[in-house]
Amino acid sequence: MLFLSPKQSLFLIPIFVIAIIQTVPILARNAHVINFRSPNLYPESLAWDSQAQHFLLGSLRQRLIAAVSDAGVVETFISDTDLPDGASILGIAVDIYRYRILAVVHHHHNNNLPPFNALAAYDSRTRQRIFLSSLPASSEDTSPAAANDVAVDYDGNAFVTNSAGNYIWKVTADGEASIFSRSRLFTANLPATENNNSSSSNNLHLLGLNGIAYVSKGYLLVVQSCTGKLFKVDTFDGTARTVILSEDIVGADDIALRRDGQVAAAVSPVNKMWFLKSEDSWAEGVVFDRLELDLWRFPTAVTVGEYGRVYVLYGHLDEGRAGDSVREGFGIAEMQSKREGQDDSTWLFVLVGMGFAYFLFWRFQMGQLVKTMDHKIK
Repeated sequence: MLFLSPKQSLFLIPIFVIAIIQTVPILARNAHVINFRSPNLYPESLAWDSQAQHFLLGSLRQRLIAAVSDAGVVETFISDTDLPDGASILGIAVDIYRYRILAVVHHHHNNNLPPFNALAAYDSRTRQRIFLSSLPASSEDTSPAAANDVAVDYDGNAFVTNSAGNYIWKVTADGEASIFSRSRLFTANLPATENNNSSSSNNLHLLGLNGIAYVSKGYLLVVQSCTGKLFKVDTFDGTARTVILSEDIVGADDIALRRDGQVAAAVSPVNKMWFLKSEDSWAEGVVFDRLELDLWRFPTAVTVGEYGRVYVLYGHLDEGRAGDSVREGFGIAEMQSKREGQDDSTWLFVLVGMGFAYFLFWRFQMGQLVKTMDHKIK
């Protein structure tokens, strides 16, 4: 039997106590909710800037990017009035290695102006624009393109989804734009009505390729709203594979990954939020939890903030698209997986049990030590 000295025993006991104390707040903590006011903002996108410690949001109606603190303080972080009048700031990505903010700029087609699709890059320190790259149309397009979301890799390359054309653009760190991936898989399962009406950029959340996220192993995860499919796209050559999921996530508007790349969250403005997990680099994935959302507030985006916490944006985008409403109040809410909480509870009980067992073992050892010392004294 392993015998520890009293000093060694007393040293190990605090380790179990500290482990338990650190676990309890995770379970007891209430979800973080941020309600903020910004007249007529109608944000569609949400990103977390880990360096500045604030959220960044694009605006459907205004040519600006807003910053929101975890206390709900709002400021206009970037205002770019040189963008076309009526343009929207949709997807946002933070390039922390180059201190840049990447923003998808889109103006839908109407009778007065042609469609406009571009990617803007801004210096997060000076807040000045670095470049504005027009996203090229394809000769195979049967309807106007609709740039939607963006992700950025370690080299500064940005990848932008086209929700109408179902392909992906690439914009290099220097601002050179090209069509990167138009795999046949992206159009293999489109319903007939989608092919006929995919030009309706006022309903991007019902269309094709939408939310996009970068995985450090060298690939992208892209959700397709109308089919609920999830695609794994190689960032080197653009080849795509369909991720085998336990269920289709139909209506998914956005997707975000935790730093380990194994857990993802996807959100739908007409359905719910899904938590997904993969153990094989997203060859396959499983939906391990589903959370109900406040659909009246029209959730459109999801991001991973500090400590791996998942946040959803309530942007009331349906009101913003109507064009005849003026709203000031919006929200960002942390979403906690019940299944993950159950796992944490299990580990808590394990730690408590181990601590209690060790305490009894320590008591037994101390009793044996006392008896040995008494025997020597006698």
